[in-house]
Amino acid sequence: MISVGQPFAFNCTLPPQTLEEVNITWFRNTNKIPISKNLQSRIHQEQSWILFLPMTQRDAGIYQCVIKTVDSCYRIHVNLIVFKKYWCRTSRKSPTNLSDEYIQTLHFGKDDSLTCHLNFPESCVLELSKWYKECKEIKEERFNSVGMKLFVKNVSAEDRGMYACLARLTHEGKNYTVLNDISVDVRKLEYGVPKITYPRNNTIEVELGSPLTVTCNITDFRDNTNLRCWKVNNTQVNRYYAQSKRIREGYESSVPLEQYIWYTVNITFNQVDLEDYDRPFVCHAGVSAAYIMLKFPVSDPRAYLIGGFIALASAVLSVVYIYHLFKIDLVLWYRSAFLSTGNIRDGKLYDAYVLYPKPQSGSQSHNLDMLVLTILPEVLERQCGYKLFIFGRDEVPGQAVASVIDEMIKLCRRLIIIIVPESLSFGLLKNTSEEQITVYQALVQDGMQVILIELETIKDYTDMPESIKYIRQKHGAIQWSGNFMAEPQSAKTKFWKKVRYRMPAARAPSSSCRTASGRMSRN
Repeated sequence: MISVGQPFAFNCTLPPQTLEEVNITWFRNTNKIPISKNLQSRIHQEQSWILFLPMTQRDAGIYQCVIKTVDSCYRIHVNLIVFKKYWCRTSRKSPTNLSDEYIQTLHFGKDDSLTCHLNFPESCVLELSKWYKECKEIKEERFNSVGMKLFVKNVSAEDRGMYACLARLTHEGKNYTVLNDISVDVRKLEYGVPKITYPRNNTIEVELGSPLTVTCNITDFRDNTNLRCWKVNNTQVNRYYAQSKRIREGYESSVPLEQYIWYTVNITFNQVDLEDYDRPFVCHAGVSAAYIMLKFPVSDPRAYLIGGFIALASAVLSVVYIYHLFKIDLVLWYRSAFLSTGNIRDGKLYDAYVLYPKPQSGSQSHNLDMLVLTILPEVLERQCGYKLFIFGRDEVPGQAVASVIDEMIKLCRRLIIIIVPESLSFGLLKNTSEEQITVYQALVQDGMQVILIELETIKDYTDMPESIKYIRQKHGAIQWSGNFMAEPQSAKTKFWKKVRYRMPAARAPSSSCRTASGRMSRN
C-alpha cells in the first residue's frame, strides 16, 4: 500500500531452491508487453526490481514477475494499492483501513533505536536528512541520527507516538524525496528462556542410506537475541560437514505472535550414514538445547505375532486335516503297535453281536447271508482275531430266544446292525423280539456302541424305527462297497478299515490284519 508521490521499488525474490541462472521479467496485469528496462522511464525494470519514480494513482493494479530457468517457470503476483496521503493531516479521500506505516518498538528505560526502512536497488543513492515526531523535527540531544537509524537514550513512555524519516533519493541524476511514517510503541523488555517444543531428546528410526529432514521448533520472547542452530560434537553442523556437505542446516523461518516468536530451523541428511547412528544432533536456542539420535528401525513385533499366529493356525489346520484324512489308519496303526494283544479283562466274551434281518428269499437274501455268515467271519474273525456272536450260527439249539439274547448281549462289546432296503417291508425291529431286545439292551441298559452297516445306500429313513434313526443320526452308517463274488476279502480295504475302527482293539490279530493296520492308506 503506497502513497501517491513517493518513489517505490519492489524486488522479485527468488524461490530458495532456485540456484541456477534465471531470467526475470516484469509485466503489468495480463499485458504481454514487458515493463521497460529503460532507466530513464518513470516505471522501469532494473535487474530483479521494478521502480516507480514516483508512484501515481494510475499505477495501482496487479503486476506479475516471471522467473524462468532452464526447466521451470515461477510467477509472482503483486497487488499495488495506491492512495493519496497528506503528511501531518488527514485526507478525507484516504481509505481509513489502508496505511503505509512501519510499526516499531522502543524498550522502556533502555537505549534503543528506530530504523528508516528504505528498500531500493544499488543504483539509487539514499541520504537521510531529518527525523520527525508528531510532525515536528526532532532536535533533542537524547536523539542521535546515524545512517538510517535514530538512536534514543533512556527511553520513556513519552517517546511513543508517530515518527517519520525524510530522505533524499538520487537516481540517474534526478532527485526525489522519500518519507516513511513509523508508529512507535514503548514497552518493557521481556526476557526469558526459549522453549524447544521439538525435538525432545528422542530417537528417530531411519533406514541406512535414506534421506532425512528434522525440524527444530522454538518459541522465544520477542526481545531475546538468542542464536538458534544445530550442532554435532559441539560444532555447528554446517562447519562440521563443511567438506562433504552431506548434512546441512536449513534456513531459519519465524512467525511473530503476540508476545513471542515461533522459530523453525531444520537439519537435512542427504543420506544417513553408519556414523550418524547413536550420535546426538543437538538443536540450540540460547541456553536451551534438545537432541535427536538416529536408530536402526526395529521390526514391528505385531508382524511377528501375526505371522506366528498364521503359521500356528496353518500348522493346526494341517494337522487337523491330516488327522481327519488318516484318522482311521492312525488309530488302527496305534492299536497294532502299542496295545496289548492279551485277553481284555472286562467280563465280555464276544467283540460284537451281529443283528441282521431275515428276508424270505431272493438275491438280496443271498448277498446278506454271504456278508453275515461268510465275509464277516473271514475278515473280522480269521484275519483280525475278533470274536463275533451271530444269531443263527452261535446259539445252542433248544434255548429260548429271549434268554439267549438277554444272556449274549451282556457278553458283547459292540452291536453290529446290518440293514437293507427290504428291511422296510419286513419291519426291522418292529415285530422280532430278538431285534427289540438286542437294541434295547445296547442303547438303554449297557450304553453299547453300535455299528450300523447299510448293504445298499438308503436315502429315506422315514419308515425306519426310531432307534435306527437315532443310531443313524448319532453314529452315522457304513455303506458296503465290496464285491460279494471277490475272493479273498481283505481287511485293508476302506470299508473294513471303517468297521475295524469302530470295533474294539483286536485281542489276537493275525499277521494280515496287523500288516493292514501298519499301512496308512487312503483306499
